[in-house]
Amino acid sequence: MKKLIYNKLTKSRINDLELVKFPGKIVVVVSGSEASRCVDYLLSQPVLGFDTETRPAFQRGVHYKCSLLQVSTDDCCFLFRLNHTGLAPAIVRLLEDTTVTKVGLAWNNDLLSLRQLGEFTPGTFVDLQDMVREIGIEDQSLVKLYANLLGGHISKRERLSNWERDILTDSQKSYAAIDAWACVKMYRELCRLKETGDYELVVTDQENEEDNSKER
Repeated sequence: MKKLIYNKLTKSRINDLELVKFPGKIVVVVSGSEASRCVDYLLSQPVLGFDTETRPAFQRGVHYKCSLLQVSTDDCCFLFRLNHTGLAPAIVRLLEDTTVTKVGLAWNNDLLSLRQLGEFTPGTFVDLQDMVREIGIEDQSLVKLYANLLGGHISKRERLSNWERDILTDSQKSYAAIDAWACVKMYRELCRLKETGDYELVVTDQENEEDNSKER
């Protein structure tokens, strides 16, 4: 039986799924020397997932620069605290790399944030939003795409927390790691589906489904 994926996923379908927990190791990087060793390791891996976080501003006219760069393998996520390291040479080397498969979601937005910290020439990145369009998925958010492709519910509870606090909380670290790690998981699943054709696209009228769920 082929795997069912949906062109659009309703919130009600997502809320019924099990919450996703990061299963691997998390390494917090706060210095340039640490960054160099971590980047050496990351560039030895076949696939890397990327994401960023920025401290939210709740006052008009107040803006913060990108605070965190998350880079994950299949089982380990590195959290580069950019408010401490800046764009260290090793981080630039990672961002400019063209040899390793690097995956993000709406990655152009992240690049704009990162380039506010310093100039660099972006290497080769795969954007999951482009990949899902190729198989008929219209949703673009991480939460909906992960639920659709891998059947889990990613919580966004920590999204508006302070990413520049002195010490990140365990829940912040887990949240940040999941976002980058999920990119690796979704990339591998999308490659599998495209290679095998082992899926069936279900086209739904999302607005009608949402209305019906509210009536129930």
